[in-house]
Parts: sequence; structure tokens; C-alpha cells
Amino acid sequence: MKLEDRPALSIQDLSQTASRVITNVERVIVGKQESVRLTLIAVLCGGHVLIEDVPGVGKTTLMKSIARSIGCGFKRIQFTPDLLPSDVTGVSIFNQRNAEFEFRPGPIMSQFVLADEINRATPKTQSALLEAMEEAQITVDGETYPLPHPFLVMATQNPIEYEGTFPLPEAQLDRFMMNIRLGYPDAADEVTILDHQQRRHPIEDLGAVIDADQLIAMQTRVREIRVKQEIREYIVALVAATRSHPHVYLGASPRGSLALFQASQARAALDGRDYVDADDVQALLKPTLSHRIILHPNRRLDNVTALTVLDDALQQVPAPGGPSSLIARG
Repeated sequence: MKLEDRPALSIQDLSQTASRVITNVERVIVGKQESVRLTLIAVLCGGHVLIEDVPGVGKTTLMKSIARSIGCGFKRIQFTPDLLPSDVTGVSIFNQRNAEFEFRPGPIMSQFVLADEINRATPKTQSALLEAMEEAQITVDGETYPLPHPFLVMATQNPIEYEGTFPLPEAQLDRFMMNIRLGYPDAADEVTILDHQQRRHPIEDLGAVIDADQLIAMQTRVREIRVKQEIREYIVALVAATRSHPHVYLGASPRGSLALFQASQARAALDGRDYVDADDVQALLKPTLSHRIILHPNRRLDNVTALTVLDDALQQVPAPGGPSSLIARG
């Protein structure tokens, strides 16, 4: 059955299917349900993910597990200072038999792409991802090639080690829908990891629970989640608060508003709701906006962070319908 001939996906079916994906991924990623959930939210929105964390906490394994659970192709690119743009996108090679140039696709031509330690490559190579992430296409020697659908980039970088790195420019950071941290597991979860990997890695036995067509159907349904006018205005007001904050040099862009809007739709769908509420917006404010805020240099010395700015925005901008449960709990 063709994708367009399938019956419309109900919110309950979407929520149950997403739960199966999360459960499957958690067979490998232990004790990080919120990180897995945030990553799946980005996948349902067709957004890209930046993970800033120390080595060894499962960044690569998370991406592999999600790709396998959805039955999508997966490629990993190890970014290094000597990596060339053609090593990412591919290259045209002259075929002497037919006297024509042939395109040899690079690893970017996959559905799920892991850009490992992206800040170790030069800006020229980093920029090779810009067109792919924004336009879902690449251009090589004047020819444009569409990327597979669905397409998602997950990039990682080490927030501790800066020697020999090239910080991502604001334009590229803005193209990531979310910035996620995994963090170290607690003691009990770490013991479970030891148990699971005593004889073999559990990812070796991980199979797909849905296919790419089902994911596309879920992505289409997520875009239909209702967002009331007051919630839309709330999103815009929160983003605007980052631009007027006295500690901020450059606030979140309209792309940040759109990321928060779409991610809130996906979170509502995961919870089995066909509407977005204020809690969805507040829960996703930091993952979607923290990497888009640039502070005044002198404020960094005062231990002010982007998260501080977003906390201030949550306190200053009134939520529709009064204080939300998230603010009350915080």
C-alpha cells in the first residue's frame, strides 16, 4: 500500500508507536528516557540534533539505536581537521569507459547521519552540512542531488576539550532543532549497563519496530496537532524575551520560534494529545533555544548562562491560563 493510500494515523496510534520506539531504544540506552524522548521529538519534526557531552556516555549508540529502531540507513562521519567537504558530500569522478563524470555519493547521502565531533573539522567542511541540513540536498560540481527522506543529522561535540577545534558559527548552530545532553548514568543504571554488555552489546540484537514510511506518516500527523492562538503568542513572547534580555548580545531567531512550535506539537502527540498546552512549550524551551542565545562576553564571567536567560523568560512571560505545573514544580 502506498503511503498516500494509508488511512490517517490517529493520535493514539502515533503515541503507542512512538512508545514502542522509545522502549526499543531503551534496551540499549539505559536510564536516559528524557534524552531518548527529546531525540525522538526532533525525529518526528524532521529536525537535527546537537549533543554536547563528554566521550563515552552513549551519543553514537543513541543515534544508531534510533536509526535501527526505525529501519533507516545510518552513516557515521568522523570529523577531523583534514576532512574535506568532498569527503562529506561525495565527488564526481571521470569514467573513461563512457567519457562521462559519475557522482560517487558521500556518507551524507543517508537517512540518519552522525557527524561525530563536528567542531574538529574546519569551517569549510562544516559548511558542507549547511545546505544538506536546511535544503535536504547537496550540490557537487554544479549538480544538485536530493537527500533521502527522512533525513536527520545528529552532531556531537565535546564541551570540555577545545584545543584544535573550530566552534560552530551561529548560522550553523541555528539549524539544529535541539541541543541535548546525556550526562553520566547514576550508579544503578551503570551497573545495568555492565550487566547488559558483559557478553555482547545489546545493539547487535536491536531490530526495527517501524519503517521509514511509518515515520513519514507520523511526521505528517504531528504537523496537524492543534496549537491555539494564545499558545502561539506565548511561544513568540518567550522567544522575544531572549532578545530583550540585558545579558544577551543576540537572542533566538524566528527559526527558534518555529523549532519550539514544532517540537511542542510532537511532545503533545507523544502524550496522546491532539493539542499543545503551555507545559509542552515550557518543557522544550531550553532544548530548542539554549544553543541559539549569545551572551555579552562580560556576562559569561558572572556565571550567567543561556539557561539563566531562559529561566528568566519563563518567570517574566505569563503562561496562558495562569501558572503552569512546570513552573510550580520548578
